[in-house]
Amino acid sequence: MRSRLRLSKVIVLLALLLAFVSSAFADTSESTRLLPATIGKFKKSSVIASKPDIEVAEYVGNKGDRVTVEISRLRQDAQAYETLTKARLTNPNAEIVNSIGTAGFATDDQITFFKGQHFVWIRKDKENPANLNEFAQSLSETLDKGEGDIPALVKHLPEPEVTQKNAVFVNSFAELRQYPFDHPVLSAVQAAGNADAVLGTYGQSKILIVEFNTPQLATENDQRIIARIQELWKLGQPAPTAYRRVGNYSVFVFDAPDQMMANYLIDQVKYEQVVQWLGENPNIYKEAQKQYINTTLGVLVAVLKASGYALITCLGLGGLFGGLLFTYRRSQQREATAYSDAGGMLRLNLDELTPETDPARLLRERN
Repeated sequence: MRSRLRLSKVIVLLALLLAFVSSAFADTSESTRLLPATIGKFKKSSVIASKPDIEVAEYVGNKGDRVTVEISRLRQDAQAYETLTKARLTNPNAEIVNSIGTAGFATDDQITFFKGQHFVWIRKDKENPANLNEFAQSLSETLDKGEGDIPALVKHLPEPEVTQKNAVFVNSFAELRQYPFDHPVLSAVQAAGNADAVLGTYGQSKILIVEFNTPQLATENDQRIIARIQELWKLGQPAPTAYRRVGNYSVFVFDAPDQMMANYLIDQVKYEQVVQWLGENPNIYKEAQKQYINTTLGVLVAVLKASGYALITCLGLGGLFGGLLFTYRRSQQREATAYSDAGGMLRLNLDELTPETDPARLLRERN
């Protein structure tokens, strides 16, 4: 009897354990899905491919229209944007805009965009085409926005509202041989994964900005680049129209019509550095002391100004009242002089003092 009871307990425990494992596995597999079951008016009809960070699926709308979606999840927002800019190279007439996701581009039969860490590629079905804009907006709303912006380096291109539309971005590159634009001088650039780069086209000119993560790396590369340019000049090989180091940037201009245009483009590049401390800011005491001094000086100046205004007001009112009082007294003295026969001096009218007028003021005779 006891053995049967123990056996039943073991069976129950095994059943509970299997149920828990199945539930956990189902939850895990469901959480790894990058695409939801429904997107707006569309429902997922099939999964073409599924990996931890990539999923390809087909969706069907309520009117039978179909779209195919490929989504990738990368480690950083910058990598997703890099993938977007390289994808545009297959459609050179397309322009990157900010109306799709964080940024993206569209052609007649596809929409490509990135948002946060996600890169999305949507293609319409030839036989049953769908409204890609509506689908893309609905899908974008389900994705985390991440930083919600394109890399800052891209914004430092000259006239970014123009060059951003065709810019090509590379994140944390080791060397620029993988870059879509090749040039002999780029062999001198060595970053070991500690630099980003962006290439923009401005008319017939191309401008390349390489941002190094440290001043030391920027200095070392600047020296190699200058030496490489001088070598290309001696060999009679193509060299950049202009080159300049700007902060931690190495800025190249290629195929410019003249030196003036090349310098104009480089002059538009401004190096901006933002320092973020991983721990406590070591200068926080100095900053607080500086802020306290500035605040104290501000209060002191305000008090002195207020005191000065008050002093001037008091002196002004005092002078005004003093002048009025002096004028009033002078007028009184003039009136006393005008109506007196004593020449302005005090006069005793003894002849008017009689016993009948005021006996108390008369001297009496002593007995």
